[in-house]
Amino acid sequence: MATTDLLLVGTLSAEPGRKTRGTLVADLGTLTVDIPLTLVNGTHPGPRVLITAGVHGGEFTGIDAATRLAALLDPAEVRGQVIVCPVANPPAVYQGRLGVSPLDGVNINRVFPGDSEGGPTGRLAAWLFTNLVDGADAYVDLHSGGIDEVLTDFVGYRLTGDPELDAKTADLAGAIGIEDVIFGTNADGGNSHAAAARQGIPSILVETGQLGERDEDTARRLVGGLYGVLRRLGVLDIEPANDTAVRAWVWVAVVTAEATGLWYPEFGAGDDVTEGQVLGRVLDPADGREHKVLAPATGRIFYGLRGLTVAPGAELAAIAASASRDPGH
Repeated sequence: MATTDLLLVGTLSAEPGRKTRGTLVADLGTLTVDIPLTLVNGTHPGPRVLITAGVHGGEFTGIDAATRLAALLDPAEVRGQVIVCPVANPPAVYQGRLGVSPLDGVNINRVFPGDSEGGPTGRLAAWLFTNLVDGADAYVDLHSGGIDEVLTDFVGYRLTGDPELDAKTADLAGAIGIEDVIFGTNADGGNSHAAAARQGIPSILVETGQLGERDEDTARRLVGGLYGVLRRLGVLDIEPANDTAVRAWVWVAVVTAEATGLWYPEFGAGDDVTEGQVLGRVLDPADGREHKVLAPATGRIFYGLRGLTVAPGAELAAIAASASRDPGH
């Protein structure tokens, strides 16, 4: 548990009862980038909570909500410490609009905890993990459907095999007010919340908004959800909202393109599909041949690609199946 000691991140600091806003320089080897941070240090002991957004470019709802939250939080009302990083990946956010960095074509959310001796994106992941994630008592990573991606809101987390940690994480996932909660059956991989879970930190992924939309109402609802998470953690003493009935899901398939061409999907986010159902077609513009894309499993599509052009390996859709129970409880 954090105390009411000085909150220090790099050269930024906040005394108990104070809020500090500024930037820190992250060295990516061939260049540096400025990482914006808001440090909120409460007047009473409590947990240290990290909230990040802007891990990917073109995902605006989380960035908007994190910025709003940073402005609203009052240190006098906070127990513990809150670190808000609204733009975790400035090159992707400001110079690109897709999931990969324009610096090296790498998706940062596949390489956590990063590599301090690697390429620019690996170094940035390592900087974020070392300076922000390490030492957190809870972590919330905000994402949205990008400019070419349809999405229905959901919360995600990973099972670790540690019953106490998994229960804490499931409780966190249920506090944000989104009814669909999807869990991964292990904490493998380079996602930020998976890497944090491997460190024993209760960590959730929150996905809200789609198609790169900039929607004020959606951002405000997400801020309300973050208040719910902070209340559940004991950071804020506020009246609880009405509980949202949670539906638990488990990921069963990610559908990827096998050919280069033009993508014509035949589904929407939130659609239920059955194994073998045609999800769409990839058309070869050179010879007009069509490659049918079939659902490899029965379940619900939670996000999918809407961009016209695809290359082999592009994620076209992600399918989750209903879980018989919430594994964290």
